[in-house]
Amino acid sequence: MRGVPRRDSKSASAPCPCGLPATYRECCGRLHRGLAAAPTAEALMRSRFSAFSVGDAGYLLRTWHPAARPARLDLERGTRWTRLEILETTGGSVVSTEGTVRFRAHYTDNGEAGCMEEHSRFVRHEGAWTYAGAD
Repeated sequence: MRGVPRRDSKSASAPCPCGLPATYRECCGRLHRGLAAAPTAEALMRSRFSAFSVGDAGYLLRTWHPAARPARLDLERGTRWTRLEILETTGGSVVSTEGTVRFRAHYTDNGEAGCMEEHSRFVRHEGAWTYAGAD
């Protein structure tokens, strides 16, 4: 997924991009700021979508499993991530060590609407959920 830096647009009252009924600051913003860790694979997926939406490449790299993490991540400026749909989850609970999340992410790219679907794998690394790649 690609995104554009928008951190300054996420005020305390802005809705969270992940789609949960909470503000960005109290939802995914807490994870992005390091005040909390994702308790489930789905929560990590949602927070990563929000990171793409607000342009937080550092969070995306920190939550990528080290075996699959790219050396750098350049987010595309013309892409705006607009909506996330969680289609299916397996495993990934607070007591699991691995899980998957199938999702659909909606975006506009230079004004043109689109969506992508992915089946993502997540594993715990040093106790924290990490993104391990896509199937």
